[in-house]
Amino acid sequence: MAPTGELPPGPRAPSAWQSFAWQTRPIPYLERCRARYGKTFTLDFLGIDPFVMMSRPGDIKAIFTAPPDVLHSGEGSAVLLPVVGPNSILLLDEDRHLAQRKLMLPAFHGEKMEALRGVVTDVARSEVDGWTTGAAVPLHPYMQGLTLEVILRAIFGLDRGARLERLRKLVGEMTRFAMSPISLIPPLQRLGRLLPPVGAFLAARERADEEIQGLIDERRADPADRDDVLSLLLLARHEDGAPMSNTELRDELMTLLVAGHETTATELSWAFERLLRHPEALDRLVAEVDAGEDAYVTAAIRETLRRRPVLSIAGPRRVVSEIEVGGRTYGPGCHLVPNAYLVHHDAEIYPEPYAFRPERYLDEDPGTYTWIPFGGGRRRCLGASFAMLEMDIVLRAVLSRMEVRIGGDGHLEANRRRMITVVPARGAEAVLSQRGRAPVPA
Repeated sequence: MAPTGELPPGPRAPSAWQSFAWQTRPIPYLERCRARYGKTFTLDFLGIDPFVMMSRPGDIKAIFTAPPDVLHSGEGSAVLLPVVGPNSILLLDEDRHLAQRKLMLPAFHGEKMEALRGVVTDVARSEVDGWTTGAAVPLHPYMQGLTLEVILRAIFGLDRGARLERLRKLVGEMTRFAMSPISLIPPLQRLGRLLPPVGAFLAARERADEEIQGLIDERRADPADRDDVLSLLLLARHEDGAPMSNTELRDELMTLLVAGHETTATELSWAFERLLRHPEALDRLVAEVDAGEDAYVTAAIRETLRRRPVLSIAGPRRVVSEIEVGGRTYGPGCHLVPNAYLVHHDAEIYPEPYAFRPERYLDEDPGTYTWIPFGGGRRRCLGASFAMLEMDIVLRAVLSRMEVRIGGDGHLEANRRRMITVVPARGAEAVLSQRGRAPVPA
């Protein structure tokens, strides 16, 4: 066991203060810690074992490739338990995680994702055509509405109707909980209904559970041939031939519902926040969208994910057996944390790391251990391909239909915590105006 005193150095402030800094100013806090303590340092938060932040590619590789019985990412993500449930793939470890991942992987295969392209394109076009034009507006709420609609139709297979509307409302109620510092402090979460924000969240979650369970029951009774992810999960079978249980399905669907739409919406918001402050990149992107080209669109998405990763850390791993990383041995009693933000902003890896330059990715693919917005190893996000597809389609839909100009005072937007995500503080303010209808490539 590695006692706290043997962990890498870090701030000596009380854990309550460190938790407050991590909640309110996550990116500046990481920058200050790196400047003072180097690329590996320890943070101490309320109600959880210390976090050892790591941003050297070799250390990240060691974490991503560690045996599943040495580092537990599921235990490291326990803060998400109230939202996603105990059977979520995010919270499982070792054999249970591997078995669940095998069940879900076919639904996120490239061919299956391509089959959903038409649904995502229809939703994107319809949503963008309904956006307000002519005044400065935050794009983040628009993106949340759009990506939630995509999840409800492409993942759940819902058509417009009462259930879709009820789920949309309930997800809004649940995500309000994400704005509270309580969402990141497990001891306060466990107080349950004694705290009004937690009680409101739990009530909304129960109603969402009822809606999801009703949908599962209907699909089991009428297993039509569909392309949505829920239908594919209903066909999945464990090694003993048993289907996924209702509780397994519920937790995985809740994971996709809450995590899937919020992360992509935030990343799209950051894309426009960055593009609006780099007009040469925006102009080139618009030209390539109009021409139906792909390379610069993909490069702009990759650079957005590097410059503004919506998750600043790539999944804490709780140490359950001794492991050596970076010349130091770690034992139970801490978490090893690949830090996406810090490795993405390391000048030794990325020249001018704070510049927004999609050209970085025109002739070179991202590095496995230096570009980690979706994590890595056996815990890499299953929905990464779908998120990239969705961002591509939405960028094309917006830029082919709207002229987008900088809104508000034009100053840079600070980072603001929203549960585990980091969002633009003013919601990515922009002014939209309709442009000539250039065709959106299929």
